[in-house]
Amino acid sequence: MIRIALTLVFALATLALQAQPQSVFPISVWYGGGKARAPMLESGARTKKELWRQDVRQIKALGFNTLRAWIDWATGEPAEKRYNFETLDVLLELAQEEGLHLLVQVYMDSAPQWVGEKYPDARFVSAGGEVIQPESAPGYCRDHAGVRAADRAFYTALADHLKRSPAFLGFDLWSEPHVINWATPVFIEKPEFCYCPNTLARFRTWLQTKYGSLDHLNTAWYRQYHSWDQVEPGRFSTILSFTDYIDWKAFIVDKLGQDLRDRADAAKHAAPDRLAASHAAGVGLFASPHHWEGQSDDWTMAGQVDYYGTSFYPKHSAFIDRDVPWRAALLDFTRSFGFDAGRKGFWIGELQGGFGTIALNVSPTVTPEDIRIWTWSALARGAKAINYYAWYPMSSGYESGGFGLNQLDGTITARAREAGSIARVVDRNQKLFLDARPPQAEVAILYNPLSHFVGGRQRAAVYGGPQGEVAGIERDSLLGIHRALFSTNVPIDFIHIAHLTPEKLRQYKLVYFPYPLMMPEAPAQLLRAYVAAGGALVAEARLGWMNEGGKASDRIPGMGLWELMGCRETAIQTAPKGRTVIHWASTAFPGLQSGDALPGTWFEESLEPLGPASRVVARYVNGDAAAVASTFGRGRTLMLGSYLSAAYQTTPTAASARFFDSLLAWSGVTRPVQTANAEVRWLESGPDRLVFVLNHSAKPVESIVRLRVPGGNLQAVDLINPGTVALQSLPQVVEFSVHLEPNAVRVLRLSPRP
Repeated sequence: MIRIALTLVFALATLALQAQPQSVFPISVWYGGGKARAPMLESGARTKKELWRQDVRQIKALGFNTLRAWIDWATGEPAEKRYNFETLDVLLELAQEEGLHLLVQVYMDSAPQWVGEKYPDARFVSAGGEVIQPESAPGYCRDHAGVRAADRAFYTALADHLKRSPAFLGFDLWSEPHVINWATPVFIEKPEFCYCPNTLARFRTWLQTKYGSLDHLNTAWYRQYHSWDQVEPGRFSTILSFTDYIDWKAFIVDKLGQDLRDRADAAKHAAPDRLAASHAAGVGLFASPHHWEGQSDDWTMAGQVDYYGTSFYPKHSAFIDRDVPWRAALLDFTRSFGFDAGRKGFWIGELQGGFGTIALNVSPTVTPEDIRIWTWSALARGAKAINYYAWYPMSSGYESGGFGLNQLDGTITARAREAGSIARVVDRNQKLFLDARPPQAEVAILYNPLSHFVGGRQRAAVYGGPQGEVAGIERDSLLGIHRALFSTNVPIDFIHIAHLTPEKLRQYKLVYFPYPLMMPEAPAQLLRAYVAAGGALVAEARLGWMNEGGKASDRIPGMGLWELMGCRETAIQTAPKGRTVIHWASTAFPGLQSGDALPGTWFEESLEPLGPASRVVARYVNGDAAAVASTFGRGRTLMLGSYLSAAYQTTPTAASARFFDSLLAWSGVTRPVQTANAEVRWLESGPDRLVFVLNHSAKPVESIVRLRVPGGNLQAVDLINPGTVALQSLPQVVEFSVHLEPNAVRVLRLSPRP
């Protein structure tokens, strides 16, 4: 993520699990026996087996092939080494008897009372010294050696017990990982975790690995420590340096990755042939590393388990109703880390089943059409498991009444039937979906978590509010470029700046680097080599302003990137009210005309072209250069003096849409799909192709789809409504017509004719 963490992140990646082959595509509902909400469990499971069987049979009848149950540590180990897995035993029996699989979600945040009694010094401590007394959550700090050993022992004992059943498919080891889960200390104004002695000791060890000596640490942090015991993470902002804060957050990333790996190792020790998964609450596209709970990094976490994924709640609560491009960006981001580095895909750990609620904040209605579009959108990106949350609505807590596929009285809804019908399609075609892989993308958006750290803790800007808020220019910049290109149906990857390699960059014809103010130094050389070899790079204002230590570059673009981009910054200011316009002044970009006005956000950076290969292609109203195009080696670059991607997320215009579309032709990107009014995605599964056509509108769609496919002489079968489809198969291209009702989906299997 940042230089401090680069070595450790890569080290974690090299230790990544050898992924267990997945033989079943689970399409599950969260069901823990009866109506208790996760992570709670009903008592007396053995006496309720036949009552629960009615639910299990209904789940099977609708088409689902898996139950997703759960266990919390407090219930599972009420006394040290005395285990209570009765509920899981009953559910495993029911699953086996009724022909289903079982996945188990593990919750360690509800910790047994004996843990706190045995290890009273294991409680979480906030930055201000406030000690957290656990209630039903958040448990105890895993950095305490005794707690960590007990934690590992529970996973191993649980795995050893569950593996005896052939119905047991695997674990989700950690739901929505953070340092502290499921507990908000409302009595603390600005909480931040964890500052207990155990975590501080682990942090010091991490720093010793990074810096090697106390003298090197003192130089980096501008301190005068005499002993490692004096070292603590910074708690406030200073005008001097914020390297200490970056170190602290980088440590949190590595710590969470190591903790997930430790749990995976403990479970795999007893059950090496069962799957180990985990899933994020909100992927890094929307989350900030400033978050007080301790934020993980998706690429780091994905390397520690067989499958990592995400929760997916498009209508979580209140007036939240995330639109189509928002949902697509989340899924493309998840696909990107799920298939990176040879990984086999991702899981949707939780997919919203019904309306959401947080106390009085109730979401818009969730419809069967929502379930259909959300599920197929995930499957079209290569998801390898769908877990609907939940069979019953929440029966207690501030989410009471929300998120259920069905009614709390047991009434089966049209949403559940729709989800079950999709489950039957996938279950009939298990191998086809398990083997499916996304096509190789030619467009990449550079994901750079370090961009959140400009200014360290001092993040109080009008645009995004105080540090830690999800809404901000970092997020909008990533979403904006994706939104602009979404309708083109061109595959887009998000690539993590800490995981760049020459081989990875080589596949892309266009790399877009949004909001690149602060970046590690090492990737600068990789980007330089990428362009020199023929790639196309677009970067936004103040490229490489600071490095991973928070040190300013002496020229901007920094880190030698001024030479790559063919220009340098001559002036910088925040635009009035954070909004500006750049006026295009070139005809070299297809679809754009001289005079087109393109909205920008936040900065107005004036640029000076350097050398004969550079030319001004856009200006501000005062005449200063706002964009410079250049060439470098066999490639080309475009430097933008403002944040056009973030502006497109908040204020999209037709001219901006043409600008982003023009980048595809400018960089030579192939357009594999030609169609109108529909989203088209596809996956490659051996010699076959899975083609998904989605109508996101409230109106019927008639469209001709032309898809570039290697080879020819193909036939098509509709997987949702089984039957052949009229298909014109030409060399390298297939063409077919579709009629889609509102919010309808077609899924076709293209295969060579016998």
